[in-house]
Amino acid sequence: MHNNYYAVIMAGGVGSRFWPVSTKKFPKQFHDMLGTGDSLLQKTFKRLAKVIPQKNILIATNKKYKELVLSQLKGVKEQQLLLEPAMRNTAPCILYAALKIKQENQDAVMIVAPSDHWIDDEATFIDNIKTAFTACEKNDMLMTLGIQPTYPNTGYGYIAFENSASEIKKVTQFTEKPDIATATRFLKSGNYVWNAGIFIWSVKSISTAFENYLPEMNALFCEGNAVYNTDFEDDFIEDNYGHAENISIDYGIMQQAKNIYTLPVDFGWNDLGTWSSLYDKLDKDKAQNAVVNANIIFKDASGNMVRTSKNKHVVIQGLDDFIVVEKEGVLLICPKKSEQEIKQIVSQVKEQFGDDFV
Repeated sequence: MHNNYYAVIMAGGVGSRFWPVSTKKFPKQFHDMLGTGDSLLQKTFKRLAKVIPQKNILIATNKKYKELVLSQLKGVKEQQLLLEPAMRNTAPCILYAALKIKQENQDAVMIVAPSDHWIDDEATFIDNIKTAFTACEKNDMLMTLGIQPTYPNTGYGYIAFENSASEIKKVTQFTEKPDIATATRFLKSGNYVWNAGIFIWSVKSISTAFENYLPEMNALFCEGNAVYNTDFEDDFIEDNYGHAENISIDYGIMQQAKNIYTLPVDFGWNDLGTWSSLYDKLDKDKAQNAVVNANIIFKDASGNMVRTSKNKHVVIQGLDDFIVVEKEGVLLICPKKSEQEIKQIVSQVKEQFGDDFV
């Protein structure tokens, strides 16, 4: 294990597109979404622990999820939790993590990874991480892993890179969620990758980037340099975190800095952002139905995504291409083609049934 290697797992989101399983009290990263025996957070932690010492893996989450994290990640100490007292997007959280790590180890190289993504080929993922870490140890670069696109998805950001013989490519442009015509053009060009939100850099390089591009935020968090990794850290964060600008790392740093690079990768990535993306990763029967947890009989039914509480007995007849999800007194039945409306449905549920259901 390399003692200069660190990780920050981003585990603060709510994942409302996975309602009713994902709720504010118990978001999707804490669920075993694919029926593997591990929650998505546990999967992510175990994956990163193959290349990073466990004590060097930090988990950034909302302070209300503290006990959930500690209960799922046995052996993780409270000092490894970055508890956000307010929702301020990704830039403040990443700066906080980088400064905390830098106080402990000036030579650290860190990866920032979402807690709720799926990766098929973990061995290739680990090799890619090692390649990125080695490059960032030697060079002043801010790196992102770029996923080789397989179809013109309009739900992802795209990264354009310079064609070169080197494995690591210089980034020329970021494009947020394009329309279908633009995404198709990107795919044909061959020099675009999907932005997976997985970043690697040295703490020195990212600190310099914050000094240059988000100086007010940098000044705010640098006031805590004397207390990071001490008993006074929590008080400082509680008092100051909410004053940080609400901005993503993509807008605040990655679209501003000149030393941005990408490593194009292909390890079977899925961001598990919607029920359909989960459906894509599950085994299907002959009629292309995918099931998690349920004991089920299908009659004249195809292309359905069904998830229930453990050992629920279900019969579905005459239904095609639907999402059917049951959880503790809540049942969602929704056409797959309308799944983007689930976010709006959650607002209506909150209004009509109350906070307990969302």
